[in-house]
Amino acid sequence: MKLTLRVWRQKNADADGAMSTYEVDGISSDMSFLEMLDVLNEQLILSGEEPVAFDHDCREGICGACSLVINGEAHGPERTTTCQLHMRSFQDGDTIDIEPWRASAFPVIKDLVVDRSAFDRIIQAGGYITAPTGSAPEAHATPVPKPDADFAFEHAECIGCGACVAACPNGAAMLFTSAKVNHLNVLPQGAPERETRVLDMVTQMDAEGFGGCTLAGECATACPKGIPLVSITRMNKEWLRATRKAGKR
Repeated sequence: MKLTLRVWRQKNADADGAMSTYEVDGISSDMSFLEMLDVLNEQLILSGEEPVAFDHDCREGICGACSLVINGEAHGPERTTTCQLHMRSFQDGDTIDIEPWRASAFPVIKDLVVDRSAFDRIIQAGGYITAPTGSAPEAHATPVPKPDADFAFEHAECIGCGACVAACPNGAAMLFTSAKVNHLNVLPQGAPERETRVLDMVTQMDAEGFGGCTLAGECATACPKGIPLVSITRMNKEWLRATRKAGKR
């Protein structure tokens, strides 16, 4: 395959960025999208140019590091992570636009790499449970109903990639935050911080400068792990419950 790549190049957070055009040839349809970028970078290095900076780690679809907007879609045309997107999703001769996540809370570090530490701070605000030190408790000491366990697992699948923010017309982080709140709040182990968790994490989310949620639904459509839109509704109910309870104290 021969492709034309229009790639966002930006030296650092303070510099102006622009799209640069490159031609790549000999791309196999079995390559992943990141392997195709590796080929581009080898070509740039050999020609004495600076390679394109892009984020990646496991390349197995579980770490959430590979964050790219491809032809205007978060992670590209398939509902998967960028590292699991293969070049057979494109045609020989295609022109592909490659950009970083676009959100004020995700400033560009360089080229296609953005700073997603805002997500880390949301987790730090309440994404944990109280656990006593010492030996591990008996596995069956705290029974969890099957529907609650399934619900928790469904939301724990969130890998924090940020596609929900990139896809949202408002740049909201509600789907990510709700996934992290709900997967702990539904479990008995998360009960001690149930109210403070949702209040603290939503407060931190707002402080990070993410946009407001209008339930456009683009976040759930782009999520590679299929976190449902109802997650946001569930978190809103948790937030109202915690707010009312805090107001009675």
